[in-house]
Amino acid sequence: MTGTGTQKAEAGATAPEGGWLRDQVCEGLRDRIITGRLKPGDRLVEREVAEDFGVSRVPVREAIRILIGEGFLQTVSQRRIVVREMTRQDVDNLFDMREALEVLAVRRASERATLTELDALARLLARARAATDSGGPEELSRANAAFHAHIVRLSRNELLVTALESLEGRLRWLFQQIDEPESLWEEHRLLYEAIAVGDADAAEDYALHHVRHYREVANRLLFDS
Repeated sequence: MTGTGTQKAEAGATAPEGGWLRDQVCEGLRDRIITGRLKPGDRLVEREVAEDFGVSRVPVREAIRILIGEGFLQTVSQRRIVVREMTRQDVDNLFDMREALEVLAVRRASERATLTELDALARLLARARAATDSGGPEELSRANAAFHAHIVRLSRNELLVTALESLEGRLRWLFQQIDEPESLWEEHRLLYEAIAVGDADAAEDYALHHVRHYREVANRLLFDS
């Protein structure tokens, strides 16, 4: 095998591991931002992040690029990257996307979900119930985001799935801010029941109300308005 061939083989062999390390760093940093351990304005230094996660700078650099794309980080100068503060416009943009895409996903899920898929959705609703009872904000945000993500998958529309997957981290961040966990779970229960009986019109109405209600809640909590 030529030298070039050997290099390509080695690169191919290490790529999955590199991707795994990148994903681990990305998820770790995302969690710290969502849970408030990293706050808006906090600076990220590649060398320090690499030492913290026990990796080289390459996966750190790749993870930072992903989080910039997701809107969690921003570059303020060539050598300074900080946690980005979510503005009211950011939040409104997120809810605009949810209103346009999630409501459609709920309708399609009502029309297309199988009994097996509905059982899985029921288990996610039960997980959210347990998290609501325990009061753990991190688990609650993960459980509620997982419930929404599963509904999107039930739509069987890959374009919807891809579009909303890119928002999943920001949805978890939103759920972390909510101060009405019981009300949130009750709305999810109604949404599940409409999907489970295949009532697409009712499910769509619940979804639209749900998104609009939590737009108001988010603006009240984050911007006092």
